[in-house]
Amino acid sequence: MNQTRQADRTVVIQPKILYYGNPVILLSTLNEDGTTNISPLSSSWALGDNIILGLGLGGKAFENIKRHPECVINIPSPDLWQNVEQISPYTGTNPVPDYKLEMGYTYCKDKLQGSGLTSLDSITIKPTRISECPIQIEALVKEVRIPEYAPFFAIIETQVLQVHAHATILRENNHIDPSKWSPLIYNFRHYYGLGDALGKNRRAEN
Repeated sequence: MNQTRQADRTVVIQPKILYYGNPVILLSTLNEDGTTNISPLSSSWALGDNIILGLGLGGKAFENIKRHPECVINIPSPDLWQNVEQISPYTGTNPVPDYKLEMGYTYCKDKLQGSGLTSLDSITIKPTRISECPIQIEALVKEVRIPEYAPFFAIIETQVLQVHAHATILRENNHIDPSKWSPLIYNFRHYYGLGDALGKNRRAEN
């Protein structure tokens, strides 16, 4: 009886996108001339010291990563959502692909210009970091895969080389304090921060 009631609460839908609450990242990659391209993403997840990224094949980030396998995974906080949104209408690909033109994208070489964000040199790689992002991860691209079942996207496997964090979100032992850090969340094309803490996993540190 209870299972029937639970089933009755669902409706079969066909959402246009499945960003059901993903952290936003600003991905730094290296352009041909040594400058840095910035790409907003909302498809990523971590496994140990490996971070997996999802990229569209028509973007500048994918082009750059194939040529130069380094990147910085900059993770903004909720207060930076307007800065991220200022970058979102632009692409570093010139000429702009037709499908991006249809979505209203325009070409911009320096996406940080006018966004209120500033670049910062990395330690181990060439693409620059974004100073205002509380977490900045320098990474080496280890593998690029284009799945047969989704030929318009690439799965990028990266290995973390260096993690930078603002001192304001750290505990004394240099671990990130979850009570001080909140990632910017992309929730069905709307921006959110985290809500109140509900509890902690048994393996969480004090």
